[in-house]
Amino acid sequence: MEQSKPGSHADILDFVKQYGVTFDLFSKIEVNGQGAEKLYQYLKNCQQGSLGSLIRWNFQKFLCNKKGVPVKRYEPNISPDTILKDILELLDE
Repeated sequence: MEQSKPGSHADILDFVKQYGVTFDLFSKIEVNGQGAEKLYQYLKNCQQGSLGSLIRWNFQKFLCNKKGVPVKRYEPNISPDTILKDILELLDE
């Protein structure tokens, strides 16, 4: 089983304060390996990334259509602003 990164949920909430995070954060879950949450198993199965199905870091993004089907996957270094065009195209469908 894949080892979880260190840091409790409280540690993470404390850490992100320095970045001015004001939105709610979910607790950590497994996204890779045998213990991966079913949602991430589904997303990764539908859209492979640069490392296959592996999610290499936080901020991996999946774009889903109106039916919930993943249609595109973005690497962590891709800014959400740069995918606006793709989002608008899906909304027009």
